[in-house]
Amino acid sequence: MTNLVLRDNFFQDLFDFRRDFDEIFNRILLGKPLVREQMPGTTFGFLPPVESYVEKDNKKYICRVHLSGIEPGEVEIHVKGNLLTIKGERKVTTSSKEVNLMNEEVAYGSFERTIELPEGVLPEKLTAEYRNGVLEIMAPVAEAALPRKIEIKTLPMTKKAAA
Repeated sequence: MTNLVLRDNFFQDLFDFRRDFDEIFNRILLGKPLVREQMPGTTFGFLPPVESYVEKDNKKYICRVHLSGIEPGEVEIHVKGNLLTIKGERKVTTSSKEVNLMNEEVAYGSFERTIELPEGVLPEKLTAEYRNGVLEIMAPVAEAALPRKIEIKTLPMTKKAAA
């Protein structure tokens, strides 16, 4: 009977394929070229996960970028108009070139994320904090840009005229 045990490399190949496919798709959406120079000692880079939202109660925009393994000094934040750009690099941390890797799931290399700020965010008042591997960027939102509830008024029903 045929041996149905899967190789360890099979799963690694699947993870690599998915990561590469996600990167290609994200680069297409961001309008960046698909071919880029690979930095020496790095893999093809990565796109850190981002979550952003507007807190209506606090009238604040929050953008969290998950950057585990990256020092805060290695990250640059720029804002131009309503575009927020975050750049950095996750460097290889192995102390020796001759290592026998058992698992290799962490992506290394440079990254750049550009995020469009929602309407009403005041870019000149952006602040950033780095805590536990998460970069949190905040800015107040203008009151006029926040959604507001509009009350619907009802008119009294008019009596139908007798025919």
